[in-house]
Amino acid sequence: MAVARKKAHPPEPVSAPEVSSEVVAARRWYALRVFTTQENAVKNYLEGEVKRSAALIEQVGAILVPQETVVEMRDGRKRQRNKITFPGYLFIEMLLSKETRHLIDGAPGTMGFADGTQDPQPLRAEEVDRILGRVEERRGQITVEIPFQIGDKVKITDGPFKDLVGSIKELNQEKRRLKVLVTVFNSSTPVEVDFLQVTTNFTT
Repeated sequence: MAVARKKAHPPEPVSAPEVSSEVVAARRWYALRVFTTQENAVKNYLEGEVKRSAALIEQVGAILVPQETVVEMRDGRKRQRNKITFPGYLFIEMLLSKETRHLIDGAPGTMGFADGTQDPQPLRAEEVDRILGRVEERRGQITVEIPFQIGDKVKITDGPFKDLVGSIKELNQEKRRLKVLVTVFNSSTPVEVDFLQVTTNFTT
Protein backbone atom coordinates (compact mmCIF):
# COMPACT_ATOMS: atom_id res chain seq x y z
CA MET A 1 0.00 0.00 0.00
CA ALA A 2 1.49 3.34 -1.06
CA VAL A 3 2.15 5.86 1.65
CA ALA A 4 1.19 9.42 0.82
CA ARG A 5 4.08 11.78 1.16
CA LYS A 6 3.72 15.22 2.59
CA LYS A 7 4.59 18.03 0.26
CA ALA A 8 7.83 19.77 1.13
CA HIS A 9 7.38 23.44 1.77
CA PRO A 10 10.15 25.93 1.04
CA PRO A 11 11.77 27.44 4.11
CA GLU A 12 10.26 30.64 5.37
CA PRO A 13 12.35 33.69 4.50
CA VAL A 14 14.26 35.16 7.41
CA SER A 15 12.79 38.51 8.25
CA ALA A 16 15.13 41.41 8.89
CA PRO A 17 15.50 42.35 12.55
CA GLU A 18 13.87 45.51 13.81
CA VAL A 19 16.27 48.40 13.66
CA SER A 20 16.49 50.56 16.74
CA SER A 21 15.68 54.20 16.07
CA GLU A 22 18.36 55.17 18.60
CA VAL A 23 21.01 53.26 16.65
CA VAL A 24 19.86 54.79 13.36
CA ALA A 25 20.08 58.26 14.89
CA ALA A 26 23.63 57.50 16.08
CA ARG A 27 24.89 56.49 12.63
CA ARG A 28 27.38 58.83 10.99
CA TRP A 29 28.95 59.04 7.53
CA TYR A 30 32.58 57.97 7.12
CA ALA A 31 34.90 58.01 4.12
CA LEU A 32 36.97 54.92 3.35
CA ARG A 33 40.04 54.78 1.16
CA VAL A 34 39.93 51.91 -1.33
CA PHE A 35 42.01 50.80 -4.27
CA THR A 36 41.11 52.73 -7.40
CA THR A 37 38.87 50.69 -9.75
CA GLN A 38 37.84 48.51 -6.77
CA GLU A 39 35.20 50.90 -5.41
CA ASN A 40 32.16 48.91 -6.54
CA ALA A 41 33.72 45.55 -5.64
CA VAL A 42 34.33 46.77 -2.09
CA LYS A 43 30.78 48.13 -1.90
CA ASN A 44 29.35 44.77 -3.00
CA TYR A 45 31.49 42.92 -0.44
CA LEU A 46 30.43 45.17 2.42
CA GLU A 47 26.75 44.93 1.50
CA GLY A 48 27.01 41.12 1.39
CA GLU A 49 28.63 40.98 4.83
CA VAL A 50 26.02 43.32 6.30
CA LYS A 51 23.16 41.13 5.05
CA ARG A 52 24.60 38.13 6.91
CA SER A 53 24.80 39.83 10.30
CA ALA A 54 21.89 41.05 12.41
CA ALA A 55 24.20 43.39 14.31
CA LEU A 56 25.58 44.93 11.13
CA ILE A 57 22.15 45.33 9.56
CA GLU A 58 21.26 47.55 12.49
CA GLN A 59 24.55 49.44 12.64
CA VAL A 60 25.22 50.01 8.93
CA GLY A 61 22.99 52.14 6.74
CA ALA A 62 23.80 53.24 3.20
CA ILE A 63 27.03 52.37 1.39
CA LEU A 64 27.70 54.78 -1.42
CA VAL A 65 30.00 55.00 -4.45
CA PRO A 66 28.89 58.25 -6.14
CA GLN A 67 28.80 57.85 -9.92
CA GLU A 68 27.53 59.69 -12.95
CA THR A 69 26.80 58.63 -16.51
CA VAL A 70 29.09 60.29 -19.03
CA VAL A 71 29.28 60.21 -22.80
CA GLU A 72 32.81 60.33 -24.17
CA MET A 73 33.62 61.65 -27.61
CA ARG A 74 36.43 59.48 -28.93
CA ASP A 75 37.56 59.18 -32.55
CA GLY A 76 34.23 60.41 -33.88
CA ARG A 77 32.16 58.05 -31.75
CA LYS A 78 30.06 58.33 -28.62
CA ARG A 79 30.82 55.94 -25.78
CA GLN A 80 28.62 55.87 -22.66
CA ARG A 81 30.07 54.75 -19.33
CA ASN A 82 29.69 55.23 -15.60
CA LYS A 83 32.28 57.53 -14.06
CA ILE A 84 33.09 57.38 -10.34
CA THR A 85 32.91 60.88 -8.89
CA PHE A 86 35.47 60.34 -6.12
CA PRO A 87 37.98 57.72 -7.36
CA GLY A 88 39.61 55.79 -4.52
CA TYR A 89 36.88 56.55 -1.97
CA LEU A 90 33.74 54.93 -0.64
CA PHE A 91 31.22 56.43 1.78
CA ILE A 92 29.48 54.43 4.47
CA GLU A 93 26.80 55.43 6.96
CA MET A 94 27.31 53.48 10.19
CA LEU A 95 27.68 53.36 13.93
CA LEU A 96 31.36 53.13 14.81
CA SER A 97 31.72 49.97 16.88
CA LYS A 98 33.92 46.90 17.20
CA GLU A 99 31.66 45.07 14.73
CA THR A 100 31.87 47.76 12.07
CA ARG A 101 35.61 48.23 12.63
CA HIS A 102 36.06 44.49 12.10
CA LEU A 103 33.95 44.74 8.94
CA ILE A 104 36.13 47.51 7.52
CA ASP A 105 39.42 45.88 8.55
CA GLY A 106 38.45 42.60 6.92
CA ALA A 107 37.23 44.03 3.63
CA PRO A 108 39.55 43.30 0.69
CA GLY A 109 40.59 46.33 -1.32
CA THR A 110 40.27 48.82 1.54
CA MET A 111 43.04 50.95 3.03
CA GLY A 112 41.20 52.08 6.14
CA PHE A 113 39.45 55.31 6.96
CA ALA A 114 40.23 58.38 4.90
CA ASP A 115 41.72 60.37 7.78
CA GLY A 116 44.23 57.56 8.48
CA THR A 117 43.76 57.66 12.25
CA GLN A 118 42.92 54.99 14.81
CA ASP A 119 40.02 57.13 15.97
CA PRO A 120 38.30 58.05 12.68
CA GLN A 121 36.16 61.15 12.63
CA PRO A 122 32.82 61.23 10.81
CA LEU A 123 32.36 63.56 7.87
CA ARG A 124 31.15 67.04 8.68
CA ALA A 125 27.53 67.87 7.92
CA GLU A 126 28.50 70.19 5.05
CA GLU A 127 30.64 67.45 3.49
CA VAL A 128 27.77 64.97 3.68
CA ASP A 129 25.37 67.53 2.18
CA ARG A 130 27.78 68.20 -0.68
CA ILE A 131 28.27 64.50 -1.48
CA LEU A 132 24.61 63.51 -1.20
CA GLY A 133 23.53 66.69 -2.98
CA ARG A 134 25.78 65.92 -5.91
CA VAL A 135 24.45 62.36 -6.11
CA GLU A 136 20.88 63.64 -6.22
CA GLU A 137 21.77 66.38 -8.69
CA ARG A 138 23.37 63.90 -11.09
CA ARG A 139 20.64 61.27 -10.78
CA GLY A 140 19.28 60.48 -14.25
CA GLN A 141 21.55 63.01 -15.94
CA ILE A 142 24.08 62.26 -18.66
CA THR A 143 27.22 64.38 -18.82
CA VAL A 144 29.12 64.82 -22.07
CA GLU A 145 32.88 64.68 -21.56
CA ILE A 146 34.81 66.88 -23.94
CA PRO A 147 38.26 65.51 -24.77
CA PHE A 148 39.33 68.69 -26.57
CA GLN A 149 41.09 71.91 -25.60
CA ILE A 150 41.88 75.10 -27.45
CA GLY A 151 45.03 74.55 -29.47
CA ASP A 152 44.68 70.75 -29.82
CA LYS A 153 45.61 69.26 -33.17
CA VAL A 154 42.73 67.34 -34.74
CA LYS A 155 41.94 65.57 -37.99
CA ILE A 156 38.54 66.08 -39.62
CA THR A 157 36.97 62.69 -40.35
CA ASP A 158 33.71 63.67 -42.08
CA GLY A 159 32.21 66.38 -44.23
CA PRO A 160 33.61 68.56 -47.02
CA PHE A 161 36.89 69.10 -45.13
CA LYS A 162 37.53 65.40 -44.46
CA ASP A 163 41.20 64.42 -43.89
CA LEU A 164 42.34 68.00 -43.25
CA VAL A 165 44.40 68.54 -40.12
CA GLY A 166 44.22 71.70 -38.07
CA SER A 167 44.20 73.20 -34.59
CA ILE A 168 41.16 74.03 -32.46
CA LYS A 169 40.54 77.77 -32.36
CA GLU A 170 37.16 77.86 -30.58
CA LEU A 171 35.08 75.36 -28.61
CA ASN A 172 31.32 75.55 -28.03
CA GLN A 173 30.39 72.96 -25.43
CA GLU A 174 26.64 73.67 -25.49
CA LYS A 175 26.32 73.20 -29.24
CA ARG A 176 29.10 70.57 -29.31
CA ARG A 177 30.82 72.41 -32.14
CA LEU A 178 34.47 73.22 -32.82
CA LYS A 179 36.06 75.89 -34.95
CA VAL A 180 39.19 74.36 -36.47
CA LEU A 181 41.87 76.36 -38.28
CA VAL A 182 42.92 74.41 -41.38
CA THR A 183 44.94 75.22 -44.46
CA VAL A 184 42.90 75.39 -47.69
CA PHE A 185 44.56 76.53 -50.93
CA ASN A 186 47.62 77.66 -48.96
CA SER A 187 45.49 79.88 -46.77
CA SER A 188 44.51 79.42 -43.10
CA THR A 189 40.74 79.02 -42.94
CA PRO A 190 38.51 78.48 -39.86
CA VAL A 191 35.91 75.75 -40.42
CA GLU A 192 33.12 74.73 -38.04
CA VAL A 193 32.59 71.03 -37.34
CA ASP A 194 30.74 68.82 -34.88
CA PHE A 195 32.59 67.06 -32.06
CA LEU A 196 31.88 63.76 -33.81
CA GLN A 197 33.56 64.93 -37.01
CA VAL A 198 37.11 65.06 -35.62
CA THR A 199 39.66 62.80 -33.99
CA THR A 200 42.82 63.44 -31.99
CA ASN A 201 44.07 59.92 -32.73
CA PHE A 202 45.99 60.22 -35.98
CA THR A 203 49.53 60.32 -37.40
CA THR A 204 50.86 63.04 -39.66
